[in-house]
Amino acid sequence: MRKKAILCNVKVIVALVLFLVGPISVFSQKNKKKENDTEIAKDSTFSKKGKKYNDLVKKGTVKKGLFNIIQVKTDVYFEIQDSLFEREFLIVNKLSQVPFQVNDFGFNKGMNYENKVITFYKDTVAKKVWVKSYLPKVSSPKEDAITASVKDNFSESIIEVFDIETKNNDSTSVVIKVNKIFDGKQKSFNDVLSNIEFGGSVLSNLSYIESLKAFPKNVVVKSQLTTSVSEGGPALSVTLGVTSNIVLLDKVPMKPRFSDKRIGFFTEKHWYFADAQQAMVEKELITRWRLEPKKEDEERYLKGELVEPKKPIVYYIDPSTPKQWRKYIIDGVHDWQVTFEKAGFKNAIIAKEPTEADLDFDIDDVRYSVITYAASQKSNAMGPSVVDPRSGEIIEADIIWWHNVMTSLQSWMRIQTGPIDPKARGNTFSDEHMGEAIRFVSSHEVGHTFGLKHNMGASFAYDVESLRSKEFTAKMGGTAPSIMDYARYNYVAQPEDNVTAITPKIGEYDKYAIEWGYRWYSNNDNERLKLNAIIASHQNDPIYFYGEQQGEVVDPRSQSEDLGNDAVKASEYGLKNLKRVVDNILDWTYDKDQSYYETAKLYIGTIGQWQLYNRHVLNNIGGIYLNVTVHGDNKQSYVPVPAAMQKRAADYLVKNAITIPQWLFFNPILDKTNPLKDSPLGPYEYTPYTLARELQCGILNDLLGDDRLLRMTENELYQRNGTKEKVFTVNELFKKLHQQIFAPTILNKSLTILERMTQKNYVDILIVSTNKIFEKTDPKKTVDLHTLSMPQLCTYMQDGEMIRNINQYSLKRVTEVTSDKKGELGKVLQLLKSKKNTGDESTQNHYTDLIQRIEKALSNTTF
Repeated sequence: MRKKAILCNVKVIVALVLFLVGPISVFSQKNKKKENDTEIAKDSTFSKKGKKYNDLVKKGTVKKGLFNIIQVKTDVYFEIQDSLFEREFLIVNKLSQVPFQVNDFGFNKGMNYENKVITFYKDTVAKKVWVKSYLPKVSSPKEDAITASVKDNFSESIIEVFDIETKNNDSTSVVIKVNKIFDGKQKSFNDVLSNIEFGGSVLSNLSYIESLKAFPKNVVVKSQLTTSVSEGGPALSVTLGVTSNIVLLDKVPMKPRFSDKRIGFFTEKHWYFADAQQAMVEKELITRWRLEPKKEDEERYLKGELVEPKKPIVYYIDPSTPKQWRKYIIDGVHDWQVTFEKAGFKNAIIAKEPTEADLDFDIDDVRYSVITYAASQKSNAMGPSVVDPRSGEIIEADIIWWHNVMTSLQSWMRIQTGPIDPKARGNTFSDEHMGEAIRFVSSHEVGHTFGLKHNMGASFAYDVESLRSKEFTAKMGGTAPSIMDYARYNYVAQPEDNVTAITPKIGEYDKYAIEWGYRWYSNNDNERLKLNAIIASHQNDPIYFYGEQQGEVVDPRSQSEDLGNDAVKASEYGLKNLKRVVDNILDWTYDKDQSYYETAKLYIGTIGQWQLYNRHVLNNIGGIYLNVTVHGDNKQSYVPVPAAMQKRAADYLVKNAITIPQWLFFNPILDKTNPLKDSPLGPYEYTPYTLARELQCGILNDLLGDDRLLRMTENELYQRNGTKEKVFTVNELFKKLHQQIFAPTILNKSLTILERMTQKNYVDILIVSTNKIFEKTDPKKTVDLHTLSMPQLCTYMQDGEMIRNINQYSLKRVTEVTSDKKGELGKVLQLLKSKKNTGDESTQNHYTDLIQRIEKALSNTTF
C-alpha cells in the first residue's frame, strides 16, 4: 500500500504570541539570569579554554552570519552572540533530495515537513546551552494576575542541551558543537523520518552534514540522512537530503488579523486569557504576508492612492523548470497584481527567474519563495507556506509543481472542452495551449500562498445558462468568480454557443478576499469595523459568497469540479458534450502504429466525468445550504435544498446513473480497448459490466446513506417558520427508485443483465446498510466501495478543512432510517414473491436469489 504524504496539508505550529498593542505573551517575560559573561571569565576552566576559541578559528573555516559557523574538519560549531539568547527562532525543515523509492511514495524536493519555535538559554553555572520549545498559542496581559497561571500551565519544554565549548575573546558569545542535531543522532531539531511517516532511526554511520551557510537572519544546514527500510523484503537503504533553516523571528510579531468565517483564509488558532473574562477567548489569526506602505507613503495610501509596498512578495522560478513553461508560471503569479491593487498596493508581487545578481540564491533557503519543479510521476501541484505561528505572518512560500500535472490538465481540457475547442483534442497540445493551462494552475496555487483557502462555493454564483453566453463569459473572464474554486473548464457551453472564454481566471471574489486580508490600517483606525464593512457591503451578492470545502458534501453549492447554480441543468449540458467526446475518442487519440493506451485513458476519463456529474446532482438530495450568519444580517443558517430541486435530482439519477447509459459503457470503443487506469502495479483494465456495476453501486450507496436520509427526515420534521412548505421525503425517494428499478418486474417482463444488476445492487445496499446499523462498530465507518474520480489538484488542502459538521451519527438503530429501509425491503420482498414465476429462466433465478437474501437479512437483524 502506498504511503500518503502528510505534507499535503501543511499547517505550521499554531497562533500568535505577542500582540502589537494590548495583550502580550507571557513567554516574552523570560527570567533574566543574574549571571553575566564576566562570571564565565572568572571560571578557571573557561580561563584555560580561552585559547580554544582562537584555535578553532585558526584550524577551521568561519562563516559569519546570524550564528557564526565554525567548521573544523567534520566538526561543526555555532557561535551564538549573547544578544540572541532568549530570542525566538523558527526551525524550518525541508526535503532537498529524495531517491526513487521516496519519490514513488509522493515525497519530493522542496517539501516542508517540520517547523517549530525554539529559544536558546545560556546556563553559566552548568556551562551549558539549553534549547526549549513551546507552542506560541496563548496570551494574557502582562499586568493581570492570571498571567502567572498561564505561564505555569503553558510552559516551555526542553528539547536539547549543548556543552559550552568556549567563548569568544571579548566574552560576548559562546561556542557550542552542533553535529548531533544535524547528522541524525538526535531528533530534537530535525525528525524527518517520523514526519514523513517512515519511522525508524537514522543510521549515523551512513549520514553526514553536507554543507553550511550563514546569513544575517538565518543559517542553512544541509545533511544527508540514511535509514533502512524493510517492508516484507530485504532491508533497503534510503538516503534523504534534508535542509534545516534556523530563522530569527522579529522581536515584535506582525499585527495579527482575526478571521471571519464569511471569507476563506487559512488560520492559526490562539487562546486569550484575562482577569476580566468569564471564559477564555479563542480567536483565529489569518495567515498573510506582512504588506505595508513605506513610512513616507502612509498618508498617500490612506487617501486612496496606489503605493508600492515596503517589501514586495517575490517568487523565484526553479532553474530546473523547462524553459517553455516559465513564462506561463510567471504570468500566473502576476495575474494577482490586480487583486493587490484593490488592497491599495501596486507592484506588490514579483515573479522572476534567479539571475547572476542573486549570488546567494538557494531553493532550500527560507529567504527565497520558490516555485519548485519536481521530476515525478505525480500529477499534482500545491502551494503551502511557512508561517510565523505567533502572528500568522507568512515568511516564505513553498509551491511544489509536479511535472506530470500536465496529464491532468490535458485530461480535463479534452473531456470538458474538446467538443467546443479543436485545440483540446489531440494526444499532444501545442506549447501555447498547454501553457495557458499551466498559467491557470500557477494562479490557483499562488493564491494559496497568499493565505486563501479553496472557495468551492464561488461557481454557484453564475447561472448555468450564462455559461453558454459568449458575451457573459467574455465579460466575467472565467468559469467562476474565484480562481480558488475547483471550477475547471466550461463543460456547459455547447458547440453552437461559440464561447471562447472557457478557462478559470482571477475573479471578483479574489479581489474582495485580498482587499479584506491585505488592506493596511494605521494603528488608530478601528480595523475590525472597517473589515466588517467590506463584508457587509457584499453580503447579499452571490459573487462574493464563500463556501468552504467539505468532506461529506452537505451543502451542494460548495462542490468540487462543478459549474453554475443548477447541478441538474449543468450536468445535462455536460452529458451532451460527453456524448460528443465518446463519439470522437477513437479519432482524437489516433496515432499510427501506436497502442490504444491513449484511447483507453481518455475513455476512462469520460466515465469519470459522468460519475462526477452524478455526484454533483446527488448531493442536492438531502442537501442543506449552510450559511455563515451573524447577528443582525437576517439570514437563515440552515436552508434545505428546495424540494423541487431534490425531485429533479432524483429524476436525473434514475435516468442517467441508475439506468446505465448504453452509449457510455457499450460502444465501438470496446472493439479496440477497455477503459484503463494506471496503478502502482501497472495499467489496470476494467470490463464494462464490472465498472458499471461498481460505479452504480457507489451511487446507490451514497444516495441511500444514513446521514442523507436523516437530513431528509430532519427537514420534514422542522419546517421553517412553522410553514407547511413542500419537502422531499424519504418515502418519496424510495417510491421513485422502486418504481424505476422494478418497472420490468411489475410488468412481468424478462429482465436484461443490466436490469438484474441494478436490482441486485439496490437490494444489496439496503441489506448491507441495514445490517451495519446494528453492528457494534465505529458508527462513522461506511461500506468501502470502489469509486472512480477525475484527477484533482491541491489534494493536500482537502485534509482537515471540513469545519461545518452536521452530526447525524447518534443512535441510528432507533431512527426512522431503520424503519424506512426495512420497510422498503419488505415491499421488494412482497413484489418478488408475487412475480417469482414470471419472466425467463434467468429472471426467475434472479428473483429466487433476491428473495432468499432479503428473508435471511430480515430474519438475522438483531434488535
